[in-house]
Amino acid sequence: MIQLIDVCKHFGSLHALKHVDLEVPSGQKLVIIGPSGSGKSTLIRCVNMLEKPSSGTVIVDGVELTAHRAPVAKVRQSVAMVFQSFNLYPHKTVLENLTLAPIVVKGVSREEATESALKYLERVGLSEKADKYPAQLSGGQQQRVAIARALNMHPKVMLFDEPTSALDPEMIQEVLEVIIDLAHGGITMVVVTHEMGFAKEAADRVVFMDEGVIIEDGTPEHFFENPQHDRTKLFLSKILR
Repeated sequence: MIQLIDVCKHFGSLHALKHVDLEVPSGQKLVIIGPSGSGKSTLIRCVNMLEKPSSGTVIVDGVELTAHRAPVAKVRQSVAMVFQSFNLYPHKTVLENLTLAPIVVKGVSREEATESALKYLERVGLSEKADKYPAQLSGGQQQRVAIARALNMHPKVMLFDEPTSALDPEMIQEVLEVIIDLAHGGITMVVVTHEMGFAKEAADRVVFMDEGVIIEDGTPEHFFENPQHDRTKLFLSKILR
């Protein structure tokens, strides 16, 4: 579903990604972890071309997004992204936030978009908030709305860029529970997170990055119980005390 081949990304003199190769099969739940500045968010943003790689190839669902005149906008319709900040429209209700993109981008009827939106609001436990505005919700509720909004585009791939990092500690679990529930379905997921418990519980595969390079790649059992690289062991020793 996702393939990165020899991807590099420069921000001026900063070499954020260094010759990254990564394949994510359809339906896999991949968690990317690593220290701040390791290139995790840059990598995930390259998947949907929010950041254009300096060099290398990105292929999503069989389409080479780095090719000249690639149909990036069309592919993005099936690649949903949930950010650290919720990015909800403050002047629109929860329901309007969920239905806007399907109607405008995909041409779905208002009735169909609304019916689907209510289904996903129920899935994230927020059916009763459909007519509320984002400012009337807690941070955890707003992030669950953002997830429901992403789902209402019926994506093939869900990208999460540190979806709990902007939340108060007591709100983190409610969002993680929604993502874990999603992970039990068939959708392809790539999650950048610092939540090690989530990686253990929901991931099929864990990738550890440092300084723009993939250092370790394996199952959660391999990663947490038998890491091979000293850099991985050092990282885990600091966060799993």
